[in-house]
Amino acid sequence: MSPVLELRGVEAGYGPFRALFDLDLAVAPGEAVALLGANGAGKTTVARVASGLVAPSDGTVRVDGRDLTGERPHVFARAGIAHAVEGRSVFGSLTVEENLRLSFRRTQGARGVAAALERAYEQFPALGRRRGQAAGSLSGGEQRMLSIARVLVEAPALLVADELSLGLAPLVVRDVYTQLARLRGEGTALLIVEQHVGQALELCDRVLLLEHGTVVWEGSPHDAGERIASRLFDHGADPGRAEPAAPG
Repeated sequence: MSPVLELRGVEAGYGPFRALFDLDLAVAPGEAVALLGANGAGKTTVARVASGLVAPSDGTVRVDGRDLTGERPHVFARAGIAHAVEGRSVFGSLTVEENLRLSFRRTQGARGVAAALERAYEQFPALGRRRGQAAGSLSGGEQRMLSIARVLVEAPALLVADELSLGLAPLVVRDVYTQLARLRGEGTALLIVEQHVGQALELCDRVLLLEHGTVVWEGSPHDAGERIASRLFDHGADPGRAEPAAPG
């Protein structure tokens, strides 16, 4: 069975700034992989390459065995790759429901919008209570929930989750990870870039440690503990809150 996502020899960056160097990464169908590293290690760039937001300057990106190197993000989306990007990513002048409808119409088609809305409100009851409220008037945490709900409802082949817990209260983080576990149980593979290392280790099958744009260690969550903590500390990061630095 082909990996749902495979990066081979990938190099990528932003203008003269090089963020990834000869990077190899693969995620099997239904597998959950945590991508960890200190600030500026390149984690967010990996997430962007995986969903077509950044085209690699070298190497290949395959989705379910199909070469999508250099394709636009909508091609990745149609191939089953969903990306919950870092930040809030909502239309502030539109209501909660209008934000959801726009997203679901694009991914589910007109006939699927009603069912997707029902699932979103079931998974995130707070959004249902605020469905008629302008998204820009929500709290930062509520806006983050809205941006996450637009993706979690879709049940893609692979969800690339970039700092899902950023800006959320602990109880909401717990709810988000409950939904991630549900998605995984339904067959969605996960590539998780996360500042809360403990949450990621509990959910994932495999851990990759990124340094200076390349994978320097790979293993099980059970084996990750001290090795990952020591390397993150060596690079000045808190392993409980390893936040990425833009653009890497």
